Amino acid sequence: MISEQSWQDPQLLWNFQLMKHEPRPCSVTVGLGSHDLGVADTTAELYHRGFAPLIVLTGATSRTTRDRMPRGEAEHHRERALELGVPADAILVDPNARNTGENIRFSRALLAERGIDVSSVLLVSKPYEERRAYATARKLWPEVEIVSASAPMTLAEYVASIQDARLVPDMLVGAQQRLLIYPDQGFMIRQEIPEPVTAAYDRPCDAGFTSRLVPAS
Repeated sequence: MISEQSWQDPQLLWNFQLMKHEPRPCSVTVGLGSHDLGVADTTAELYHRGFAPLIVLTGATSRTTRDRMPRGEAEHHRERALELGVPADAILVDPNARNTGENIRFSRALLAERGIDVSSVLLVSKPYEERRAYATARKLWPEVEIVSASAPMTLAEYVASIQDARLVPDMLVGAQQRLLIYPDQGFMIRQEIPEPVTAAYDRPCDAGFTSRLVPAS
């Protein structure tokens, strides 16, 4: 059980991960696959609001999704978008990406293969991965403008939607770790991280919220 006091650090990490961009019309929307179909919901909503005429949904499977999304994250997200009224000819699917870097690289390649000119991308992710996704896209797709987006919800609302109070802090810690170590590995741009955010990362690590950490090289 996570105490009310111990939620203060996840809340700070949550707030930092949000880029707080205002959605605006872009060349294309790219929805990053994951266990969270809320990404597909948000992508469909932005399509219906006219922010982009085309959607790319990207993602294979991971240890989190292989059981619940056996046809692959991108395909399950495509099915949800279709249920929400997005026309099939407005959706492209990349079924192969297995991490955020591949999400970006494979989406970029898919659009280039189709001869689609891209000057801006509305990048849809889980709320607590906005900053990680943005930093990765800025590194791997530097010539386009990146606008971050996610479901507009609070941390408490997100935990309730996932129904796993342990998983969300673990994921927040994992997302924050990548901001710290991936720039040195060439996977994303470096961003300034305030000291209170670093402390809010260190304390949950010390408390054992480490299941989504990657080995630091």
